[in-house]
Amino acid sequence: MGGLDILLVDDDSDIRRIAQLALERVGGHHVRLAESGQAALRLAREKVPDVILLDVMMPHFDGPSVLAALRAEPELRDVPVLFVTAKVQRHESERFLALGAAGIVAKPFDPMTLAETIEKLLAAWRAGEK
Repeated sequence: MGGLDILLVDDDSDIRRIAQLALERVGGHHVRLAESGQAALRLAREKVPDVILLDVMMPHFDGPSVLAALRAEPELRDVPVLFVTAKVQRHESERFLALGAAGIVAKPFDPMTLAETIEKLLAAWRAGEK
């Protein structure tokens, strides 16, 4: 599964840079970057991505709030969203999935396997959707 259009949303510039390099160079995907939830919504409206990688903890407009805003827009409601978070205890993961996330990517992530992780999560989500 190559060539996904990925919208990566994280307020940490180092994480954005590392993930972008990993996803583009290792995974062969195209990555657009957003530093905030507001920027993510704007970019997603401009061009609907194949998947959104969304940081849970961001100032002003956190991941769950951004996900709710995405789900409220008809053209964006079906875009799979993978939360990226250091909070991966079972009850937290269950809460994120209950909010409508397609999966969870744990921080810190391994840049060399990030693309593969995302592809596997998307495949599992799609299999569950059908």
